[in-house]
Amino acid sequence: MTNDIYGPFPGGPGSFPDKGWLEALTEGQRARSEELGTNLDVVERRIADACAAAGRPREDVTLIVVTKTYPAEDSALLAGLGVRDVAENRDQDAAPKAEQCRNLPLDWHFVGQLQTNKVRSVVRYANRVHSVDRLRLVGSLSAAVLKSERPELGCLVQVALDKEHGEGGHRAGVAPEDVAELADAIADTPGLRLDGVMTVAPLAGPLAGDPARAFDRLVEIATGVRATHPAATMVSAGMSGDLEQAIAAGATHVRVGTAVLGVRSPLR
Repeated sequence: MTNDIYGPFPGGPGSFPDKGWLEALTEGQRARSEELGTNLDVVERRIADACAAAGRPREDVTLIVVTKTYPAEDSALLAGLGVRDVAENRDQDAAPKAEQCRNLPLDWHFVGQLQTNKVRSVVRYANRVHSVDRLRLVGSLSAAVLKSERPELGCLVQVALDKEHGEGGHRAGVAPEDVAELADAIADTPGLRLDGVMTVAPLAGPLAGDPARAFDRLVEIATGVRATHPAATMVSAGMSGDLEQAIAAGATHVRVGTAVLGVRSPLR
């Protein structure tokens, strides 16, 4: 991981990037920026086409670039290309990366399974946690937020759609029948804000291999949550391989990694 990218990216949200940022990049950084820009253009076209096919305005869908396993340098280059939402799934990788990028206009999302011993670290940089799946985690997040005196933390209930059919008991996420209870708990807990629901297309059960049906089911669940909590409008679903199906179903946020950054290296 290199740090020389941060010279060209000195500005904050009001001044970033300055006019000379591209000229200040090294040859390798410029090549990587062009690669990322090309990939972003392709993903943007896919999102725009999916929105058009679904009869939805393009602005209804937010792209979150999943930067896990990639260096902070890539996050900075993405910021220079106009990306504002990035996601990580492991605190040990995300915390130092967010610190290196603290002066960049990036909104950090945590999307991985979150252990309670990592909560204090995650609330230092994440603006949203997409993977809230148990009451104990709700209490830990609240305590950490209140102690830090930071603004409210946005929380999404992670839904494990396979648990509806008795499969996937070991996987992260709450069963659909338990979503309402967990959503109520988040909404009633100081320091937390219920933003909506999240899922990953299931690998087991009747919905496995059918992301369109899976995302339709998630939107049904999201509609039920909004009936009680009207402000919980986020539906986080869809990744590089199935973002079109997620948008067709009604996803408001898609989490795309490989299609933007390339094939990931193995986790160490």
